[in-house]
Amino acid sequence: MIKERISILGCGWLGVPLGKYLAGKGHLVSGSVTSAEGFRVLEANGIKPFRIILTEHSVEAEDLSFFDADVLIISVPPRRTEGVGEIYPAQIEQIVPLIKSHQVRKVIFISSTSVYPENKKVATEDSFLEPNKASGKALISAESLLIRCPEFKTTVIRFGGLIGADRNPARFLQKSGRPVSNVPVNLIHLDDCIGIISGVISGEIWGEVLNACCPQHPSKKEFYGKAAELENLPLPLFSDEDGEYKIVDSSKLIRLLNYSFKFDSPLDYLNSLAINS
Repeated sequence: MIKERISILGCGWLGVPLGKYLAGKGHLVSGSVTSAEGFRVLEANGIKPFRIILTEHSVEAEDLSFFDADVLIISVPPRRTEGVGEIYPAQIEQIVPLIKSHQVRKVIFISSTSVYPENKKVATEDSFLEPNKASGKALISAESLLIRCPEFKTTVIRFGGLIGADRNPARFLQKSGRPVSNVPVNLIHLDDCIGIISGVISGEIWGEVLNACCPQHPSKKEFYGKAAELENLPLPLFSDEDGEYKIVDSSKLIRLLNYSFKFDSPLDYLNSLAINS
């Protein structure tokens, strides 16, 4: 693997372990947080810290050398706020002049499978985009904004629901307290997220849109029922009514990256927890 300068804009649940992994591979990794308190976390993981705040009007940063990078990874999800459809693309638009002026040539944009409608069909990268939520519409606008820029090549990775590390899937449904439709899940483990991003960089897979989900899609009852059982929690309530869903196809990613998932099914992850408990 060629050693590169990699900057991760947004070091949260995904960004910190990703930066640690890439630094361990010998890359020079910089990461951004929004407060000085996060500096120690980044430094402890081999990541050079920067304080950067995105607004829909500006990029607030004391040190713009963060953008002196071969690869920029944008891992800043849209917030659940009123007007997100306009605010989030405007935030991403503030980054574009900095990408150009610092001559960053390669960008990875972390998106979501929420861009696809719940239409009971298989979703490929060529599927019609008609998201159910405003955040999905915001992501589509941000993707398009970056892809259209000829000065750099952007690869968009549309991740499914994230599992692993400290995310307890059983408690996710417990919070709702409402019956849940027993439909297929589109999930991906943190380790596979990191492996896929690393694979894009090492394989020079630029200018692509990639779906990233476990290849197998068990039902919510199978997955969350098993997760609750492992945590000795009450089983979630499931409805017999026909619910809306989609099945996200990751075969393009598997082919282009020659990628083998660590967890082909979300149930494989739960089984590994059972073995190690």
